[in-house]
Amino acid sequence: MRKLVFGLLASLAIAAPAAAAQKVLTVSTWGGPNHGINTIVWPTWKKWIEEATDNRVTLEVVHDMGPPAAQMDLVVDGVADVTWYFHGYAPGRFEATKLPEFPTFVDYSAEAASVAYWRTHKKYLEKVGEHRGVEVIALGVHGPGQIFARTKITSLADLKGKRIRVGGGVMSEITNKLGVVGVPISPTSVYEAGSQGVIDGAMLTLEGLRSFRVAEVMPTTLTLPGGFYRASFSIMMNPDTWASLPARDREAIESVSGEKLARLFGYMMDVADQRGIEFAKEQGNTFVELSAEDQEQLKELTKDLSQTWVKKVSRRLPDAEEALEYYRTALAEAAELPSIAPETIEVRP
Repeated sequence: MRKLVFGLLASLAIAAPAAAAQKVLTVSTWGGPNHGINTIVWPTWKKWIEEATDNRVTLEVVHDMGPPAAQMDLVVDGVADVTWYFHGYAPGRFEATKLPEFPTFVDYSAEAASVAYWRTHKKYLEKVGEHRGVEVIALGVHGPGQIFARTKITSLADLKGKRIRVGGGVMSEITNKLGVVGVPISPTSVYEAGSQGVIDGAMLTLEGLRSFRVAEVMPTTLTLPGGFYRASFSIMMNPDTWASLPARDREAIESVSGEKLARLFGYMMDVADQRGIEFAKEQGNTFVELSAEDQEQLKELTKDLSQTWVKKVSRRLPDAEEALEYYRTALAEAAELPSIAPETIEVRP
């Protein structure tokens, strides 16, 4: 009996260090605590990773490690292992990533767009090498970017001369065509800038009405089917961190990343948009859809955007036109897929 007891104790002593050796990936996040990236994406991906690796790998989400524009540097420098990043923060470097950002004047989900974007990235965009220095774990596209305003706005003419927040990428090109003054600030600064009158409005997603409290300072939302723009994001990991993981854990993480994580990101954006709309309506906000006449005017103003993009990236991506058509086809196909199953999602209130 004593031998059996000592044997069990020895086994436990051996097992204890193994349990303590769980790999913890530090995730830097810059959205507010109630942002969908923090209430849906990170908790769910953490659960998926723990299940896929038999708890050998987990995540620790850390807020406020740095401003939004500094997130990629945090990962490159090894301060954080993982983050999410808006490509518009690095103009000139990220050009191929603009492919899913152009206005379509047709409604489609962020989930479908994110799936189509990942597939297009793997087939065409990855070879451009714009994400050098980081390991791309997933890509995503947010929901329709609309225009929020401090005063009543019902038409494109009402926007003339207004100081509108932009974040970079295609939205900056669109504001130039609309004759507004683009003010480059991060989403996390919109509430303060709006409340102090520094800006008259903001180009942002509907989820920002709640997650960035925009509805409290900008009671009017001017909408366009499909959005005035979309924005592309990447979920990235430090390459040394990635290489340090055992092959079986890399394989396990890949099985719950890529297209699956891209779909989750888009799903989150769709859910967050609906939450934003509901929050804004509770505040008594007004939603105005752009008139048919103004939609036609906007189509005319923006019709050259995608072709200008094709010409600009063709040197590094000779089949840019083909990639654009592939994305549009993939978007239509992804729109027919069933949405991600809610029971697979880990949601924090």
